[in-house]
Order: sequence, then C-alpha cells, then structure tokens
Amino acid sequence: MINAIGKRRIDVLSTLKASATPMTSAQIAARLEVHTNTVRFHLEHLETSGQVERVQPHHRTPGRPPQLYQAVRRMDPTGPTHYRMLAEILVNGLAAEDDPAGRAREMGRSWGRTLPRPSDEDSPIDALVEMLDDIGFAPEPPEDDQLRLRHCPFLGLAQTRSAVVCPIHLGLMQGALEAWQAPLAVERLDAFVEPDLCVAHLSPKGD
Repeated sequence: MINAIGKRRIDVLSTLKASATPMTSAQIAARLEVHTNTVRFHLEHLETSGQVERVQPHHRTPGRPPQLYQAVRRMDPTGPTHYRMLAEILVNGLAAEDDPAGRAREMGRSWGRTLPRPSDEDSPIDALVEMLDDIGFAPEPPEDDQLRLRHCPFLGLAQTRSAVVCPIHLGLMQGALEAWQAPLAVERLDAFVEPDLCVAHLSPKGD
C-alpha cells in the first residue's frame, strides 16, 4: 500500500509527465493545491532517483532564472519488480534441455569467471568464503576439505529445481576459482545434506 508521502510524490511526477513544458515548483504546487516546500521536498527525491531533471529556460530574463523541472522519459526504476518470475522462467527453460545440470553448471561457471577476487591478499579459499558470504550463502570456515553452506539465497527455487539451481552454484564456485588461478577446485556440491546445510567438497587442482 502506498502511504501519503508516496502518493504525493506520484502526484508530483504525474503532473510533470502530463505537462508539455517544464514546470517550476510553484506551478506544480498550484496545480496540486499544496505548499511549494512540499513540492520541493518531493522534487529533490525524484531528482536523486533519476526520475526528474532540471532544465534551463529557453529564454533568459533579467534576474535569477527560475528552477524548471521535467520528468525523465523512462520506466520508473522504483516501480514493482518480479525477478522471481523471471528466475522461474529461466530455470524452467534450463530444466527442459537435454542436459539441464551440465548446461546450468556451465552457465554458473561462466558467470563465476567474471567475479573479481575480493582481496588479493587473501588465500583462494578465504576469497571464496568471502565471495559466497557476500552473495548470501552464509558459509562456515572450511574443515577437512569441506565448505559448509548454511543458507541458500535462491532457496525457493532450489527446493523445487535443485537439479538446475544447485549446479549453477557449483559452476559459480568453480568458475571463480578458475579465474583466480587458484590451486584448488570445487569437486562437487552436495545439496541439502541436512535441512539447513549444503556441502561443497574441495580438492587440490588436478586431483
């Protein structure tokens, strides 16, 4: 539900979008029958979010020129998003392929190769743990060549499409280590060995 502040901000933006010419804050205020300071408050936030921009007047007049605003002609970046739907479409498309797990792992590996190493001073395993923590896997310090992951940032999809989502995670780790030219690799990923645990198995590169 949109609160009063959000509704007023939409009104300010809608007024600018409906105008054929740029408007001053006073003109917008008069149109909406609110105080000019209220309009300026919303214009500041709309300008920061890239939805409104200031423009110069076409004709110069003596004195300080008025501040003119116009709506930026683009989609609203603050509007509703449905990335879960997009993810489901992509995952279902992968699941329909002849080798969904293999294809998913290669996609994850390709993406992993683009990830920068968090710190050149860290060991490869420390860098991997930091990267996974940033993504949301909640990794624990590795023990006995096992990296324990306590959270899945894609849990809703992983529970129904583990044959696709989990290979993406495996490829992600493999691709990152390859790009960092690390002396170790992720051999396999055992998903949901416990309700709150996935385990990545590490090995020296080439084993």
